[in-house]
Amino acid sequence: MEGKCSEDSSIIMTQQMTPQDANLAGNVHGGVIMKFIDTAALAVAVRHARANAVTASIDRLDFHYPVFVGDLLTAQASLNFVGRTSMEIGVRVETENLMTGNIQHTSTAYLTFVALDKSGRPMTLPPLILKTEEEQRQNLEARTRRVMRLKEKIKEKANHINPDSTA
Repeated sequence: MEGKCSEDSSIIMTQQMTPQDANLAGNVHGGVIMKFIDTAALAVAVRHARANAVTASIDRLDFHYPVFVGDLLTAQASLNFVGRTSMEIGVRVETENLMTGNIQHTSTAYLTFVALDKSGRPMTLPPLILKTEEEQRQNLEARTRRVMRLKEKIKEKANHINPDSTA
């Protein structure tokens, strides 16, 4: 299977926030931003796999700056790591006030997707070709996060088998 570069599947997605995106406080609802992040990451996953993909996990998601109705929300999404059947996609979200031109970093998220074959089973993915030092750094950080996720999964399974365990 031939490898693919991160730039081959990376995307930039932009959408203006409207009143229907607002919460009761008048800011854009966090769930709208989360869906926007997931949608951007899905496009990257499908582009890389050229197959359907599903969200397996979303690492910590912090909101650093509020998004308001009328703002332009931009997601930059790209592959950080590709395993046998799963891949990590990093998404950086910025908001722009169109009246002032002020741009703020809103959030960053790391999502793990699994590509599915036609029968709905995890499929083998093309490897990721790392070209730049930045891509190598992102890949190393993604590998570190992956190890942490796997440790968490093992800990959760141990606690599920023995609920009295403090493992």
